[in-house]
Amino acid sequence: MKNKKKPETPAEERLLRKRQLNKHKKPDFKRQESWRYKRVKENWRKPRGIDSKMRKKVKGWPPSPEAGYRGPKKIRGLHPSGYAEVRVQTVDDLINIDPEMQAIRIARTVGAKKRVEISVRAEERGIHILNPRRVKELEEFEEEEVEGEEEKEGEELEKEEEETK
Repeated sequence: MKNKKKPETPAEERLLRKRQLNKHKKPDFKRQESWRYKRVKENWRKPRGIDSKMRKKVKGWPPSPEAGYRGPKKIRGLHPSGYAEVRVQTVDDLINIDPEMQAIRIARTVGAKKRVEISVRAEERGIHILNPRRVKELEEFEEEEVEGEEEKEGEELEKEEEETK
């Protein structure tokens, strides 16, 4: 992965704003004839027909993706916040993160307990988390597990009493 940093200069911040503004101008590129047939999805596919109006860029037909729609080269691939995204699965992955240039995105497969550990370590190091979740501390998890077991035992006893009646 390229080592991209959070924009610190006004020029880079201006480029981020420009990319955001141009995003609204960029059309939704639709697959040819997707509006005509239900079986043809809107997902973009390059038109390849020899007489295709879209391939020939005939006036009145939807636009095709071109190089001119790309964002500025200096900020290409950066998160809108200006950080470079890094996917994290374990606590050890935080070692190689530069807090000034990179922000982490915790993988969706990470469980709640490990997510708490990762977020605590990230806060200690001052690392920005792109997908924070409100998670409870480890102690609260353990307390809830104990309470959940007690509730289950209580429900089982109630069921047994109802069956005996």
